[in-house]
Amino acid sequence: MGEVNAGDAAAAARVGDGDRTAIEAIYREYGGAVKAVALRVLRDEALAEDVTQETFLGFWNAPQKFNPERGSLRAFLLTIGHRKAVDVVRSEVARSRRELTPPDPVHFDLEEEVLVRGLAEDVRNALDGLAEAEREAIVLAYFGGLSYVEVASRLGEPEGTVKSRIRSGMRKLSVALAEVRA
Repeated sequence: MGEVNAGDAAAAARVGDGDRTAIEAIYREYGGAVKAVALRVLRDEALAEDVTQETFLGFWNAPQKFNPERGSLRAFLLTIGHRKAVDVVRSEVARSRRELTPPDPVHFDLEEEVLVRGLAEDVRNALDGLAEAEREAIVLAYFGGLSYVEVASRLGEPEGTVKSRIRSGMRKLSVALAEVRA
């Protein structure tokens, strides 16, 4: 790979030891660049600031994800910031699509409404039967409109863990709903 930057490795180790002055110094050095990358993607100052905060909070919570043998700390943080910004764009686009698709009042059908409400109740009951961690991840992703990365950040869990919980919970929901409908 490349040459290991001992300063980056030492700074990440200090963050791993809970040294707040280390994360503050890293933020001072790279925060502006991370925000600039996020701003280029998002074109919204407040969202770019949120992404910057999430990037550094994620690094504070899991500095071991930085591998100095794979590149510099600056490149690592810029990559994470860019990925988070793209996730925000995807989430915003999905939410806009949902909001821009109004219900069709011409085709309102009372029988269909009763079926939908019954299904909603079945889904709520099936969700209640899940483990709390699975339920929380599914609710944030599917009902909260958050990406896996955003769910992981909100729950303070690794993205892979969140994905596993969602997959597992969705399988259980599928089985529970199939039993209700049988």
